[in-house]
Amino acid sequence: MGNPIEVDQKGKFNRQTNRFISKFGNEAGQLPVEANRYRLIWSEICPWAHRTVIVRKLLGLEDVISLGTVAPMRPDVPRVDWDFTLDENGVDPVLGIHYLSEIYLKTDAEYTGRPTVPALVDVKEGKVVNNDYFRLTNYFELDWAPFHKENAPNLYPEHLREEIDALSDIIFHDVNNGVYKCGFARSQEAYEEAYDVLFDRLDELEGRLAQNRFLFGDYITDADVRLYTTLVRFDVAYYAAFKTNRNRIIDFPYLWGYLRDLYETPGFGDTTNFHAIKMHYHLSNHIASDDQKSLNILPKGPDTSIFNTPHNREKLSGKKEKFLI
Repeated sequence: MGNPIEVDQKGKFNRQTNRFISKFGNEAGQLPVEANRYRLIWSEICPWAHRTVIVRKLLGLEDVISLGTVAPMRPDVPRVDWDFTLDENGVDPVLGIHYLSEIYLKTDAEYTGRPTVPALVDVKEGKVVNNDYFRLTNYFELDWAPFHKENAPNLYPEHLREEIDALSDIIFHDVNNGVYKCGFARSQEAYEEAYDVLFDRLDELEGRLAQNRFLFGDYITDADVRLYTTLVRFDVAYYAAFKTNRNRIIDFPYLWGYLRDLYETPGFGDTTNFHAIKMHYHLSNHIASDDQKSLNILPKGPDTSIFNTPHNREKLSGKKEKFLI
C-alpha cells in the first residue's frame, strides 16, 4: 500500500472514491442490521468520520455499534495510514490491529487506496464492510431505526429527503471537500478556483441562515451535521493550514451564531476535540510543510472558549427544542 495520487494534471485535488459501499438489508450481498456486530473506526480530527459519530450519539446507537479511535497524528511510516496509539500497547482492543491499513488489506489484499475513516468493520468477519462516509449517516438514520433510542430525533424526514440530499451534495463539493481542494491544490489556478467557490457558497449559506435557525428551518437535520463538521474546524485549522483565509467563520454573523447553536447541542460540541484537530492539521506529516514540521510548534490560538457564548438563534424558531421527533 503506497501513497495514492489524488491530484490531476491541472493541480486540482480529486478525492479517491470509496471502495466499500455495501448497503444494509436482508437481500444477498447486503449487510445485516445486527447489534454488537460492527465497530465504527473514526478519528477525532476527520470531518467525514465526525459526522457519523454525531449521528450515532444523537440516535442512541452507542450501545449497539462500538467505537474505535485512531490517533490524530499520522504514523511515521512510508505510506498514508492511521494507528491506534491512543490504545494500550498501540492496539485496538477489539480488532487487535496496530494500523488501520491492516484491516483494509485483510478485507482486500490488493487494496491500493488510502485506508480512510470512518470505517465500519464487521467484527465477526474481521473486514471493512462500509467506508462510504457520504451515505453512512443516512444508513444509521434509516436502516438502524430498530435500534434508535426512545424519542430519537428525525434527522432525515421523508418529506425533506430530496431537498436534504440536493443541499448535502452541494455542501460536499463546495464546502466539505472545498476546503481540501484549497489545501491540497498544487497550482495557483486550482487553488483560487476552489477558494472562490468555497466562499461564494459560504456567502450563500450565510444568507440562508439569516432567516432560518437551521438549514431546513426550525429543526436540525442530517444536512446540518454535515455542514457543522467543516465549520467547526474552519477557524482552528483550515483558515491557516489550507489557506482558506478570506474570512473566518466568526466573521460571518449568522454562520457563527448557527455554529455556536449546534456546538452547544449534546452530540456536537462534546464530540469535538479542538486540540486533536489543531495537532493534525498543523503538525501532521502529510499536511504541514517541512519548515512547520521541523519547528514542531502548535498554534496557541484561536480561543475556543468563545464557542460557548450566547447566540440567540432560538429567536428565529421560537422553539426550545431543536429536533423533530
